[in-house]
Amino acid sequence: MTLLLAIVSMFLQTAAPVVVVFETAAGNFEVSVDAARAPGTAANFLKYVDDGAYDNGYFHRTVRPDTETNTVTPIQVVQASRAQGTRSYGAIALERTSATGIKHLAGTLSMARAAAADSASSDFFVCVTDTPALDFGGARNPDGQGFAAFAQVVSGMDVIKKIQMSPNATTGNTQNLQPRVAILKAYRKK
Repeated sequence: MTLLLAIVSMFLQTAAPVVVVFETAAGNFEVSVDAARAPGTAANFLKYVDDGAYDNGYFHRTVRPDTETNTVTPIQVVQASRAQGTRSYGAIALERTSATGIKHLAGTLSMARAAAADSASSDFFVCVTDTPALDFGGARNPDGQGFAAFAQVVSGMDVIKKIQMSPNATTGNTQNLQPRVAILKAYRKK
């Protein structure tokens, strides 16, 4: 089994980057998925893309200076979910930035997680600014394990910023986008 993993790892390191196109109600953007450095997280994300799970999904959360509730370690991100009723493959193991070397810079995609480190599944977020507090050892999570960064926006960062500045809830959780920003389609670029 170790030989098989070594061969798969070698293939991923030489394979061309996978580019995914997101068509949204706010415009289109493209991301380059880093399967060489974050193979588990990339494979998980691409499984949802290939299954069409993000088609009719949505961006539902915006964290920006006027909605941020954590004043100790503020962040600026937008978060997306797969379409309701689509299959979940469950939680995956956290690929820490200390192992992958992929940092949370402006345009980085990362898997959202709960309090437990190994709890990410399909929700992802895009960093609007450089956000080292989300890396391994960062202070955003009490466990210091960070989040699993796996891709980078390569075109359409203006769309991400437009989503971030979209209307938010005026009562309750002000990080909720209202209305949500629809993901019309997500697919591998040919």
